[in-house]
Amino acid sequence: MANRIVLGLIALLATAAIALVAVPADQQGPMVVENFFVPASGTSIEVTVLRPSGPGPFGVVVLNHGVGATREERLRESPAFLLRSAAAFAARGYAVVMPLRRGFGGTGGVYAESPGSCRDPDFRSGERAAAADVLAAYAFAQKLPYVDPSRMILAGQSAGGVVSLYAASESPPGLRAVIAFAAGRGADASGQPGVPCAPAALAGLFAEMGKAIRVPTLLYYAENDLFFGPSTARLWFGRLHEGAPDAELVVQPAFEANGHFVFTDPDGQRSWLPAVEDFLRRHDIGFRTTTRI
Repeated sequence: MANRIVLGLIALLATAAIALVAVPADQQGPMVVENFFVPASGTSIEVTVLRPSGPGPFGVVVLNHGVGATREERLRESPAFLLRSAAAFAARGYAVVMPLRRGFGGTGGVYAESPGSCRDPDFRSGERAAAADVLAAYAFAQKLPYVDPSRMILAGQSAGGVVSLYAASESPPGLRAVIAFAAGRGADASGQPGVPCAPAALAGLFAEMGKAIRVPTLLYYAENDLFFGPSTARLWFGRLHEGAPDAELVVQPAFEANGHFVFTDPDGQRSWLPAVEDFLRRHDIGFRTTTRI
């Protein structure tokens, strides 16, 4: 991945390492990277913040990663994989908070969010565990001195999109919007392209989340998502929309070989960023500055 930054780990709980970093050439800078360990779920999770330099106050995007198929992939998870996408928000006036949930990357420990067997998945239990970590990072972020705690956004990619929706359904204070990119669980790389494991079971959880979410919601997919194709995306959105009639769905044209990665691919910003900017502007939480992409 281009322009990755190797992020150092911290030894002290909830103590920050702060650095000014150069950002990709198509962003404004410098920006500040801070690393923390934050108490969560009886342990501590690694949280990385990318923010504009200066005192703020900044709104916050709590940006949540997906899930690798194997333990080895999960332990390789890093905020660096989301850094370019995070920089697009930071360049526009947001502090971006990137937690590593239990079982991932520098947090390590037990993987807490497995839904179990594809034949009888328990998605609700898995999302509850994942959301506990996300909401711990969310509450921590609201106490940072440069943060405006009344301008909070939950966002995520793939499984991170689902946990963002679940966390939003718990109505944390200060939440203004939720944005889910290629949101889903149960990706089946060996099966039929675009058809995940147990989509109907996850649709039931989408229906529950839709009844509880009280903020503007955007789901964003690509037509050629090889894990969660447009039929699946529309099924899940339709169930969410039953309880959240103001929720919005974007299914963009095909993007490169697998549209599942449009959010994290550098070229994908030309597609998703205008849609997100329009969504936030219409709900009065728009970007504070604009930068050419």
